[in-house]
Amino acid sequence: MNNAAPEDGRLRDRTAELADLHEKVRRGPGEHATEAQHAKGKLTARERLAIVFDEDTFTEVEELRRHRATGFGLEDRRPHTDGVVTGWGQVNGRTVFAYAHDFRIFGGALGEAHAEKIHKLMDLAESAGCPLIGLCDGAGARIQEGVTALAGYGGIFTRNVRNSGVIPQISVILGPCAGGAAYSPALTDFVFMVRGTSQMFITGPDVVQAVTGEVITHDALGGADAHASVSGVAHVAYDDEQSCLEDVRHLLSLLPSNNRELPPAEPTGDPADRRTEALLDLVPADPGRAYDMRAVIGEIVDDGDFFEVQESWATNVICALARLDGQAVGIVANQPAAFAGVLDIRASEKAARFVQTCDAFNLPLVTLVDVPGFLPGVDQEHGGIIRHGAKLLYAYCNATVPRVQLILRKAYGGAYIVMDSRSIGTDISLAWPSNEIAVMGAEGAANVVFRREIAAAADAEATRARLAKEYRAELMHPYYAAERGLVDSVIDPAETRSRVIGALTMLRTKHAPLPTRKHGNQPQ
Repeated sequence: MNNAAPEDGRLRDRTAELADLHEKVRRGPGEHATEAQHAKGKLTARERLAIVFDEDTFTEVEELRRHRATGFGLEDRRPHTDGVVTGWGQVNGRTVFAYAHDFRIFGGALGEAHAEKIHKLMDLAESAGCPLIGLCDGAGARIQEGVTALAGYGGIFTRNVRNSGVIPQISVILGPCAGGAAYSPALTDFVFMVRGTSQMFITGPDVVQAVTGEVITHDALGGADAHASVSGVAHVAYDDEQSCLEDVRHLLSLLPSNNRELPPAEPTGDPADRRTEALLDLVPADPGRAYDMRAVIGEIVDDGDFFEVQESWATNVICALARLDGQAVGIVANQPAAFAGVLDIRASEKAARFVQTCDAFNLPLVTLVDVPGFLPGVDQEHGGIIRHGAKLLYAYCNATVPRVQLILRKAYGGAYIVMDSRSIGTDISLAWPSNEIAVMGAEGAANVVFRREIAAAADAEATRARLAKEYRAELMHPYYAAERGLVDSVIDPAETRSRVIGALTMLRTKHAPLPTRKHGNQPQ
């Protein structure tokens, strides 16, 4: 065995050679490609990662990986990284994994080696129990590699599903995301998009025109605003990459690293017992008058700060993450300023998905109720409001995190039940003295219950008004539900923040195991 030391300087030479190679890899395919990326208003993969991660904490892996494919000229084009940067680092001091497509290399298209890098990173994130971010800017499957590229997507989808509800998965769309590539973001917990530069679609405008004759632009078909306000695929849309990626960091600060941990708490200077006197003027006592529920949320949560998701889609319900006394919570609220806060197909889907996400990651749920019922109409019934509304019902009934309901004003019919009522398992139900809990509004109830008396009356309108008033006084007074144990306390609105925080503090050690089963069969 030869134990002789290497020739003087040889290891230093190799180390210098390695440093040169790493620098070449970091620079990528050249200044021209970088300038072309910047000309589109887009950052490079590494520039994006530098915004997401705490300074100098990102550790790259498989930066020297190269594909082994041949044919169609691929054997002569074997750049390092194979078009995707993978690794981990610190975000707000916690470990997070990320992969970022490098559009400068093969247009970010996914081939076998590219996919294997992502598979390995996803497996590491699962093993470590840490969040995963995908910075998507790629042209889909690498056509020259054929079915092996498609199989690579299958491996990503499988891991997305396996990690669903286990670690937070965030997709950030920063360029094209077409065909099969669009399904991975759809399987993750949150999708971010940037206006003007990011698009998602299964079939692009050319195919749409060829098949249907419809002429549409890339942005109109699958841009950020289309998915934020029309399809509901995007949770948030931004005007630039910088603010988008900074908000990814903010979102992560509200989520645990995995489903076995609680979300991180943060100290707050906002007193838990702060009185919310402003609520007395923000919310009209008249149940028919509109107001902005966002103002109510802002008054209750720490420092008025909350992170709303899907703000522009299904606007009649608000879903947001916030903090109460430093603890992260999920908030579901009817929005009287949009369609009177009625529940419909879209609102039910939006809230159901959000409730499931919060439950998966140990975020307590606060539900603010001011709902006139489900939206009536042929379109809603034929569109499946029964099964879509059942999704929200299923999500709440299945949730085991602490749950607090607050009824501000009206809570009518099945919508009252679905909005986390005591009968479906909320832990604490609070109500303001302006609450009206009933099968339906007093006028509608009078029309049904007293229809013969009204029809026979000489003055039908006066009779209807008198009987509606009697019905409201008998069955819809603010203490009716409390007298029957369906509301735990009728509270002064000025005490809302302290009472909600007190309930959540009491529930912090809640343990509510579900029956043993493979999985539930939730409504579709």
